[in-house]
Amino acid sequence: MWRPWFVRFLAFAITFGGARALRAQELRPAALHLTRDGKSRYPVESGTAPAPVPRWTTRPDRPAPWWAPALSAAVPGAGQFALGQQRSVGYLVAEGYLLLQQVRARRDANRERDAYRTLAFEVARSPFGGERPRGSWSYYESMEQYLESGAFDRIPGGALDPETDETTYNGARWLLARETYWLNPAAPPAMGSPEYQRALSFYQSKAVPDAYRWSWRDARLQQDVYAQTIASANRGAQRAVNYAGLVGANHLVSLIDAYVSVRIRRFGGAGVAGVSVESVHTAVEPVGDPRDGRRQWRAAVRLVPAGR
Repeated sequence: MWRPWFVRFLAFAITFGGARALRAQELRPAALHLTRDGKSRYPVESGTAPAPVPRWTTRPDRPAPWWAPALSAAVPGAGQFALGQQRSVGYLVAEGYLLLQQVRARRDANRERDAYRTLAFEVARSPFGGERPRGSWSYYESMEQYLESGAFDRIPGGALDPETDETTYNGARWLLARETYWLNPAAPPAMGSPEYQRALSFYQSKAVPDAYRWSWRDARLQQDVYAQTIASANRGAQRAVNYAGLVGANHLVSLIDAYVSVRIRRFGGAGVAGVSVESVHTAVEPVGDPRDGRRQWRAAVRLVPAGR
């Protein structure tokens, strides 16, 4: 969500810059243009002196570099800067703000991820000792959903004996394997049969081995904190993705804006169905009660006959 102060600043940077450029263009007296022989190319109004052209005014005779859209695609606002448009500041400010928010969101997500991994290591996995290697995301998600992992091999030694407690993670995996490959999950086929072996292979690929075993049985409060920490990490990661999308949108909008400006200056706009684009204006305006602080983007496109 855009913060109110940032929306106001961005609107000021974009709209005030464009308005100032257009006003300077309308009020500027006729400038003195000299040819090589020293004669005036355009007449000067009587009683007026040539006025200096402001640096940031939008001049029709100012060159429109064809590479301006490429600059905007690389750095939002760079193409507008090359075209002498003040709204370049708005794109640059938006880029900096969005990148900063993305970095913050990613940092928060990483901090919460480290927190829930530490909690799992020190509480749920500590009773079983051993090396306790780091697991994948799906492993930590399973720890949130199940109170215990259950044993991988219920009776050590000899053939593999899957966990039969269906309230545990491994027991639920063995139930799923039986339901998938046996005609009757409650009536096991012969251990050497293809049905039994396929179910056993499924269990071995999905169940949690003893090195990753966990239990929250005597730490239900810590499990609740663990679930909240995972949710917070997910929100941070989602915010980072959202801001990355907004950064890409800022690049795209700046590119399109620069392309339209170059097109208008070089060719008088892109002609479609007998008309061409003469100008494009954007603004952020209040919506409803001004005290609510709600804003909306508004764009206006001026079309003229293509032959004009």
